Amino acid sequence: MKSETWVFLRGLIRESRHWGEFPAQWVSGRPQAQLALVDLPGTGVLHADASPSSMAAMLEHVRGQLRARGLQPPYHVMALSLGGMVAIQWLATAPEELAAVVLMNTSAAPFNPPWARLRPANYLPLIWRGLLRGEGRGLETEILSRTTNLLPAAESQGVLEQWLEIRRSAPVSRGNTWRQLLAALRFRAPNSLPPQVPVLLLSGRRDRLVDPVCSHVLSSLWGRALRVHPAAGHDLTLDAPDWVQQTVQVWLAEKGPRPAELSGDEMQAPLLR
Repeated sequence: MKSETWVFLRGLIRESRHWGEFPAQWVSGRPQAQLALVDLPGTGVLHADASPSSMAAMLEHVRGQLRARGLQPPYHVMALSLGGMVAIQWLATAPEELAAVVLMNTSAAPFNPPWARLRPANYLPLIWRGLLRGEGRGLETEILSRTTNLLPAAESQGVLEQWLEIRRSAPVSRGNTWRQLLAALRFRAPNSLPPQVPVLLLSGRRDRLVDPVCSHVLSSLWGRALRVHPAAGHDLTLDAPDWVQQTVQVWLAEKGPRPAELSGDEMQAPLLR
């Protein structure tokens, strides 16, 4: 069985530990996968570093970390939200390094307007608590409640405590938060993607952070397959890990089918957790 290097990229002010149990689940279901959980500068093991204010610079850090670990392309990429923008930059500048890319609940200018990329209901609580007041528990509670819909109540408190421990051990500074936001705002996606790299878009229909229309627009623009979970929120691998695993595995088994074969229609798999 041929080994696959899977690069996992998280979103704004998140790090590799925020994937929770999903990386272990992914490897359990795909034993040929070799995981590379990468933190962007300013987060995780790199939380003391300055976060770049451009997606191009973020990508160079990712590529540099992979080279330092002795991991050679081609890479498979699983990317959520801001991580998806890094992956799109990768597709635009070094597609020869990529074997397949999965983009989850991502968005990009100029094709998605600002009010869709971050829904207005999130402006005050997240910016006020996170950027202006620098709250810890309040901010993490808001993020959890706004990015998940299906997490059982019995699990929510445990996840919150894990996130608070991450925040205590590797805090993301307000300066780095602003720089990541600036990088996201400045990023411009290409009009088309390289045809040789299979790309799958995943979206949660009840995403309350990023409007799901963003994934629909990008899927239509690029002519790439889109799969939509009918009830999940923004953090797909926390809300619907079994669905993500099943959906991506099926797509990979079909060798990353072109959209002409699947017409970009939504595939609503059984509601699994």
